Amino acid sequence: MTLRIDISGLPSERLRFAASPLAELTAMLHVLAEPGHHPQFAGWAGDVWAGLRPELAERLREAEFLWRSSQADFLLPARPRPTLAEELDDVDRIADEAYVTAALVTTCGSNRLRSAAPSPLTDATARERALDLAQARGARQEAFAERLLADPAAVRARVRQTLEQCADAFFDAAWTGVAVRLATDLRLKHDLLRRQGVGAALASASRAVALAPDGDCIVVDKLQDKATSAHGTGVTFIPSVFGSPHLVVVHAPGWQPVVQYPVAEPGPAEPVSLETVTLRLDALAHPLRLRLLRTLARGPHTTGELAHAWELSRPEVSRHLAVLRRAGLLTSRRHGRYVHHALKVPDLSALGTDLLAAVLR
Repeated sequence: MTLRIDISGLPSERLRFAASPLAELTAMLHVLAEPGHHPQFAGWAGDVWAGLRPELAERLREAEFLWRSSQADFLLPARPRPTLAEELDDVDRIADEAYVTAALVTTCGSNRLRSAAPSPLTDATARERALDLAQARGARQEAFAERLLADPAAVRARVRQTLEQCADAFFDAAWTGVAVRLATDLRLKHDLLRRQGVGAALASASRAVALAPDGDCIVVDKLQDKATSAHGTGVTFIPSVFGSPHLVVVHAPGWQPVVQYPVAEPGPAEPVSLETVTLRLDALAHPLRLRLLRTLARGPHTTGELAHAWELSRPEVSRHLAVLRRAGLLTSRRHGRYVHHALKVPDLSALGTDLLAAVLR
């Protein structure tokens, strides 16, 4: 499974490597919302939450759907600016329909909204469909979607104000610390681009990003089959310290492709037995289980939600979830009437290291 970005005929200068304050703030917000994805930043996240004013903490929770499961496309700028304020000004220039659609995709947890026509801002049926999808994700998601569709201007202003408050509360101090690391990484990428070409720069960004042999396509190794084109716009690569271990790609129609890649390596993994490694490899050998993991990587889901997303029966999903749970790759917790299944990201990301350690020791 791969995501492919067509760059045939694209001038090399339209492959840009640049730091983005807004993208790094988004990565920090994701860490705050999903600290389990980023154990190396658990202490930082705890300190930030402890120091937040209650009003700002509540604001972050009400809008966390823009960056928790996946990042809204407008939060990863195709043309990064030197300051957060400038990038937020660019976001303000995005049309309501594009902004709302991107926000609903992350809020409702469904890419199907991208192809919805007409717009939920103007069509009652499309609006109800979006609200139904948001309701299935929870009361907070539903409330946010309702406010967004009722008064997009007010929600957009509130989101911007929240991000500006984050700058004062924790981002400015953290950005000062990471900016040097990002600048160092960018110097390396620009040097590789100049001396060795696009392929070397991409390989340096991530082992999951490569230039196709014919040079006409960038191939991103992700658990999804997607394709997009960079014709006439280019591709922007944004380094991130707080984004590790995620590799985030903007690939929706109408948006310039953007790749946010981690410059920090994951911390050392806890050693596990060869028996556990074998069990996990066997669990991942089935394509349906890989698809379920793709969805769970975006956040906790119920059995019914997974069955609906992949058009499977609930018993079939339950059988595959049981295999993944026995392998230690999932946790399941009951919330009222529903059981939510969540991916154990650190255990999955450490599998390669665990395998090598088990073979060598």
